Amino acid sequence: MSTTAEQMGNQHSVGVVEQKGMGEESLAPQKTRIMGQWSYLFAWLGGCVSIGTFTVGSGLVGTLNLLQTVIAIAIGCTVIGIALTINGAAGHKYGIPFMVQARSAFGFSGSRMPALVRSVPAIVWFGFQSWIGAGALNLVSATLFGFDNIVFFFIGFQFLQILLSIMGFHGIKWLENIGSVFIIGSLAYMFFSVIDKYGEQISTNLVNVEGTWGAPFWAATMLFLGVYSTMMLNVSDYSRELETRVSKFRQVVIYANSILPATLFMGLIGLMVSGATGEVDPIKVFSSAVDNKPLLIITLLFIAFAQVTTNVLNNVIPPAYALMDVFGLSFKKSAVAVGLLAFCTFPWELVKDESAAGLSLFIQTYSAFLGPIFAILVVDYYIVRKRTLDLEKFYDEKGPYSGINWAGFIAAFVGVVVALIFSSVSWYASLIPAGLTYYVLMNTLPSAARFKG
Repeated sequence: MSTTAEQMGNQHSVGVVEQKGMGEESLAPQKTRIMGQWSYLFAWLGGCVSIGTFTVGSGLVGTLNLLQTVIAIAIGCTVIGIALTINGAAGHKYGIPFMVQARSAFGFSGSRMPALVRSVPAIVWFGFQSWIGAGALNLVSATLFGFDNIVFFFIGFQFLQILLSIMGFHGIKWLENIGSVFIIGSLAYMFFSVIDKYGEQISTNLVNVEGTWGAPFWAATMLFLGVYSTMMLNVSDYSRELETRVSKFRQVVIYANSILPATLFMGLIGLMVSGATGEVDPIKVFSSAVDNKPLLIITLLFIAFAQVTTNVLNNVIPPAYALMDVFGLSFKKSAVAVGLLAFCTFPWELVKDESAAGLSLFIQTYSAFLGPIFAILVVDYYIVRKRTLDLEKFYDEKGPYSGINWAGFIAAFVGVVVALIFSSVSWYASLIPAGLTYYVLMNTLPSAARFKG
C-alpha cells in the first residue's frame, strides 16, 4: 500500500491505525489485526444469539416440522458462511471497512445509500433486542426484589450498552470471547429443558406432522439467512480485524461453526415452545420453560447478556461507521448516537404477539434491499476489479470514485424490484438480476467508465 493511501486514511481522519486503543476506531486501512481465528470464532458466536432467530422459529409453527426446520437452518447458515467469506475478502485482504469498500461500486457520495440501508435494520434490531434484555432484567428484579419497572431497566440497559460500545473492537473482542462460552452453555441447557418439559407436545405438534418441502420451506431458509443478511453486507467491518494468515476455508469453517449453533438452538427453542404453548414472547417462553427459581434467574440473565454481545458487535459498528463517514464524527460519538437512535424504534411494539408476522415481513423487506447491494459488491470486487484494489482511489474524495456511480444505483434498483416481486425469497431472487445488471452497466454506461479502474 502506498504512502499516499496511508496519509489519506479517510476524509475525516488521517493515518493508518497501528495500535488501536479502546474506542479508537477509524475508516483507514487496518494494518494491525487484533483477532486470531479463535477470537474471531468466539466473537461471532457471542454476536449471533439473536432474539430475531427465536421469533423466526416461532413463526414457523404450523408450517414446518422439526426436521424441516433443522434442515432449513442448516441451509441458511451454510449460505451465510459462504457469503460472509466471499464478501469479507476485500476487508480481510486490504483492511478496509464496508463504507470504504462500497465507494468503487456506488461512489463516494453514493456509498451513503447502502450504508443507510444497512444502518436502519441495525438500529431497529438494537432497540428490539435491548427491550428484550431489559424485560429479562426486569423479571429478575421483580422475582428477587419485587421491583417491577421495565422502562427503568430499558433506559439503564441501553446506556450500559452504549458505554460498552464506545470501547471499540478491543472491548468488543473481550466481551464476546468471555461471553460466548457462557452463552452456548446456557443455550444448550435451555434447549434440553424445553425438550424435557414439553416433549409430548413437541412430538405431537412438530415431529409427527407432515410440514412441507415446497416454497414455504425455502422461504424459511431465507428468513433464517435474512436475520444475518445485514452482517453479510458489512462483513468487511469485522474481517479487517482478522489476522491475514487465516485462510478462506478456515473463515467458512469459523462462520459456520459460530452461526449454526446459535441459530439452531434459538430457532428450535422458538419453534418448540411456541408450538407447545402458543406463546411467542421470548421472556414468557423462557420463564415458562424453567421451573427452578435460581435457574430461571440464570436463564434471564443469559437473555440480557446475549443481547449485549449481539448488539455491540452487529448493531452498533455498521451505523457508527456510517455516521463517521457522513458527519465526520469520532467512533465514540457515533456509537452514542446509534444508541440514542435505538430509543426511537418503539421496540415495545415489536414484541407483541401480533408482531411476529410483522418481524418476518420486516426481514423479507430489508433483505430485498440488502441482497442486491451484496451482489453488486461481490461482482465489483471479483469480476470488475479481479480482487485488486487501488486504495489511493478509495480514499481520494475528489478522485475517479467521487460522486455517484449510477451503475450501482440502477443495478440495486433492478435487484430490489425483482426481490419485492418474489418477496418470500427476496434475498435469493435479487442476486442474479442485480449482479448481472451491474456488470453490464459497468461495461456500457459512459458515466461508469471512470469507476472501472
